Amino acid sequence: MFDKKFWDGYYENSHTPWDMGEVSPPIKNYIDQLKNKETEILIPGAGNAYEAEYLWSNGFKNIDVVDISEHPLLNLKKRLPGIDNRRLLQMDFFDLDKQYDLIIEQTFFCAILPDLRDDYAKKMHSLLKPSGKLIGLLFVFPLDLSQETPPYGGSVEEYTKCFSPYFNLYTLETSFNSHPARQGREAFLNLRKKSTDI
Repeated sequence: MFDKKFWDGYYENSHTPWDMGEVSPPIKNYIDQLKNKETEILIPGAGNAYEAEYLWSNGFKNIDVVDISEHPLLNLKKRLPGIDNRRLLQMDFFDLDKQYDLIIEQTFFCAILPDLRDDYAKKMHSLLKPSGKLIGLLFVFPLDLSQETPPYGGSVEEYTKCFSPYFNLYTLETSFNSHPARQGREAFLNLRKKSTDI
């Protein structure tokens, strides 16, 4: 897995090609439908976490933001000085030990090595409360196992196989309202945790 030094390098060199500078439209649309402001939310591998900023501006305060690099967390703190520092977690996602009502996935899944995807799905299952949801976006383009750096792609069929042992799949399909630069290259997922023990 790519370590802290690897990701720090992107921020220190101001090279973050995945960063759109705003919350992605499909996730914004989902957030706009949320009613319970007390929802406990996790955004893992969050980068500059525009999703957290949008949630905060809409009254959601129970947001944990996780990234292995400190740089994007400091960037978010500058934009949201009122956020509790205890909610900004610089750590490896796989070391997290807490449960949430909702987890928002934005570019993180496709930034980890493909051979960790089953571990990711299991970890997401363990991090969600009963009936908790995992929503977000995955890149859709052919998976090239020979490439040395992320993002790593995949297909809706591959993602369905990965998540279906652990989640009920409400939606896992090509996103219809992606950012123009990502039209046809994203799948939106809306998954609910299965109650069975893994």
